[in-house]
Amino acid sequence: MKKLVLLLLVLPFIGIAQEKGTHFEHGATWQQVKEKAKKENKYLLVDCFTTWCGPCKYMSSTIFPQEKVGAFFNKNFVNVKVQFDKTNGDSEEVKSWYADADAINKAYKIQAYPTFLIFSPNGELVHRIVGGGEADQFIAKAEKALHPETQYYTLLKKYETGSKTPETLKQLAFAAEEAYDKENAGKLAAAYLDTQKDLYTKENLEFLSKFTDNSKSKGFQLLLKDPKKVDAVLGKGKANAVLGGIILQEEVYRYLRNPKANLDSLIAVAKTKYPTVDMGQQTDLLRVQFYQNTGNWSKFQAAVLAYMGKYGKETNGQMLNSFAWTIFENCKDPECVAQALAWSKRSVDETQSKEPAFLDTYANLLYRTGKKDEAIAVQQKAIALVPEKEKGTYQTTLDKMQKGEKTWVEK
Repeated sequence: MKKLVLLLLVLPFIGIAQEKGTHFEHGATWQQVKEKAKKENKYLLVDCFTTWCGPCKYMSSTIFPQEKVGAFFNKNFVNVKVQFDKTNGDSEEVKSWYADADAINKAYKIQAYPTFLIFSPNGELVHRIVGGGEADQFIAKAEKALHPETQYYTLLKKYETGSKTPETLKQLAFAAEEAYDKENAGKLAAAYLDTQKDLYTKENLEFLSKFTDNSKSKGFQLLLKDPKKVDAVLGKGKANAVLGGIILQEEVYRYLRNPKANLDSLIAVAKTKYPTVDMGQQTDLLRVQFYQNTGNWSKFQAAVLAYMGKYGKETNGQMLNSFAWTIFENCKDPECVAQALAWSKRSVDETQSKEPAFLDTYANLLYRTGKKDEAIAVQQKAIALVPEKEKGTYQTTLDKMQKGEKTWVEK
């Protein structure tokens, strides 16, 4: 009986805690949601998500439940979630939105998830946010939807009716990029650059680099013509970095979907076509990624060792950890594993032993190289840092170490 009384006392507080987050409409149709926004004179936020989208899940589980996020969105918006994929486990409510989701998708061309469409109280699309973000960052993005001077589609309408000052063009190009409107972003960026007498200022070159995404663009030709002049303003290697990314996209990446594609031949063709562009680091990294994705572990090992031999000092902790873990799981060569252990230790040191995933990789590599006691101590540190719901996986690894079992699968 005491437990029952305690439960009854706790339930009201659970309800209060849930109300602090963002409230999303349920049991209403698309038409009813729009009518509610109009009646309450609020903007309407439509969270376009899919069940397989990681960032969508993060927004739902971590961002929207926060009190400050709820306070902002509940005050200013009527909020509704719309699922854009179909699964066997869909509820009746989700199924009831299938037709509306298809209509929204057709009307507003959702190309990435999550996408947040924002409508005025009168039902006019005024803004779009693509991708999530941390709480303060996301609130700042949504704040732009509340003001005509920062609403993307309001600005676009003004541009189309004649407002074409350089500052308007520049502002709108950034807004289009943020809204994932690639076509308009490129068009507006080109229009802005046409208004500039000197393209070699730091501000203009940074803008040009951001919006140069194909070899036919004005920016590409400018970077290709005089990369040294660009680097003198932006820093060594900046021109080649932009040029190389575009060249590889057009000459290599698009052909790699073909299972018979020969990576080295594609790279050779790209280098022949653009002999003045240094793509060495980009192509070396591409080889690492390609052989990893195709599971060619002997070539991966050679490629990653070559890459680290040339560019290891520039490699960040995330990449070090990724390379080290891939070797731990897939490479047998003791010398290669020893190299991975050194990279892993560097990633741990650079993050001051505060990143549990890096510690887990380091512990596994220590264990594989026979340093059992040290591995156990590091794995225990990793477990202490992870959230409660993630401890199980880390604990399983620790249990295997303590029992002397392998923590890897033999290939």
